[in-house]
Amino acid sequence: MTYFSNNKSNFVSLKRILSILSFVLLVSIQSRAQSIDPGAGGTRIAKMYPNPATTFVTFDLQKDNDKGLSIQVYSMVGKKMFESPNVKQKVTVNVEDFNRGLYIYHVVDKNGRIVESGKFNVSR
Repeated sequence: MTYFSNNKSNFVSLKRILSILSFVLLVSIQSRAQSIDPGAGGTRIAKMYPNPATTFVTFDLQKDNDKGLSIQVYSMVGKKMFESPNVKQKVTVNVEDFNRGLYIYHVVDKNGRIVESGKFNVSR
């Protein structure tokens, strides 16, 4: 404990890392609880491509599932980077202003329930 009391900046960095890890754990638990698992007989609602992305990422929704759905994109620190309510069958997201790294997307129904989650990588 004396190490952290002598070096406050390291303690602050450790607190930040712990909060980020807590968020990632929370998102992964929530995503598992509410998403459709294609391996269990379910089908994907959205196809996302390309992955990794450099300038844009496209979400293609199935024809039957495009009513009242929205797409949300979050950075790994929990910042909402993009949201599009009542999406049509195809949505293209410009990721040129996103930092390099991993992002999480949620497909949310009109009741606010996450019906599918996934991740994609932005590389330059």
